[in-house]
Parts: sequence; structure tokens; C-alpha cells
Amino acid sequence: MKKDVVYLVALILVLVGALNWGFWGLFNFDLVAKVFGEGSTLAKVVYDLVGLSALYVAYKEFVANK
Repeated sequence: MKKDVVYLVALILVLVGALNWGFWGLFNFDLVAKVFGEGSTLAKVVYDLVGLSALYVAYKEFVANK
């Protein structure tokens, strides 16, 4: 089954979020804040996009595929 581009971008953002949480849990290190600046607008946008991407991927996997 071919996935659309939006889905692939969302999936990549979900993986970035998962890795960020893994780094935070294991090393107390926030990769997104380090790359984009702690508390910066860009970091907040990345966090928002990761959250929205997780909702989109969950919807596509569990609701839209029925």
C-alpha cells in the first residue's frame, strides 16, 4: 500500500518526537530545544507539529484503514 507524502512527513515527525522523548528519559537531554533553541518559537512549532503528526498517524492507522 502506497502511503501519501503527508503521512510520510507525519511519520518522520512522530519518530523525531519519540527519539526526543527517549533522549529526555535516558539522558535528560532535549534534542529539539538544543537544535532550535530552548523555549524558541521554532521549537514550539516543532513540538506542535510532532503532536499533530501523532494524531494524524493514529487516525490514518486506526480509523481511516477500517
